[in-house]
Amino acid sequence: MTMTLTARPAGGRAVAGAAGRGVFSGYAVAWVYLGCFIAVQIGYAVLSPHARDALTSWASTNVANLEHDPVGCLVVSAFVAGGTAFAWPALIALALFGANRALGNLRTAVVCAAGHVIGTLVSEGIVAYRVGAGDLPPGFRHITDVGPSYVVVSAIVVALLCGSWPARAAAAAGFAILVFGGQIFAGLSHLDVAAVGHLTAMITAAACVAAMLARRGSRGAA
Repeated sequence: MTMTLTARPAGGRAVAGAAGRGVFSGYAVAWVYLGCFIAVQIGYAVLSPHARDALTSWASTNVANLEHDPVGCLVVSAFVAGGTAFAWPALIALALFGANRALGNLRTAVVCAAGHVIGTLVSEGIVAYRVGAGDLPPGFRHITDVGPSYVVVSAIVVALLCGSWPARAAAAAGFAILVFGGQIFAGLSHLDVAAVGHLTAMITAAACVAAMLARRGSRGAA
């Protein structure tokens, strides 16, 4: 009896450990992004107001920063939410875990990165053009433009198109919060930076998913 009782917990621990590793590895992109975002927000909270302003200014994906340090601001801006960070961890979880399960780690990372980068470049490219044409004052080259929203809306598109029904429901809830609470499309008719960026990120994500599904279909036909 003693040998039987000691063998079962050992096996149980092994199975539990394997399951725990599977939960992390199967959702690595979602866990890593969520963990990094929370860590950055904790660090941001303990900074002095001057240091917060300096970090936000450096991370902003505005025209001026994109001209001088595009990689740095594009990466860091996705993890800085300024003073409105309290709801983002829940929104990230609602979108990214369903997307991650649907596409896997590599494809999820590619789609979300593409949405973030292309959404930023298109929206800020319009600003650069309008400033050059005299439609906007030069100060628009230095606007504050940070946050994880382009990543989140890209993941929402993935979950809605490819996810399970629970994932779709979670993504739809997150999208409703962003649209009605966050007003992410407000000012679209006036080419508002955030509205254009969100729409572009979603279109980019949908195009990426369509290309991935088409490629998968061609392989299956072959």
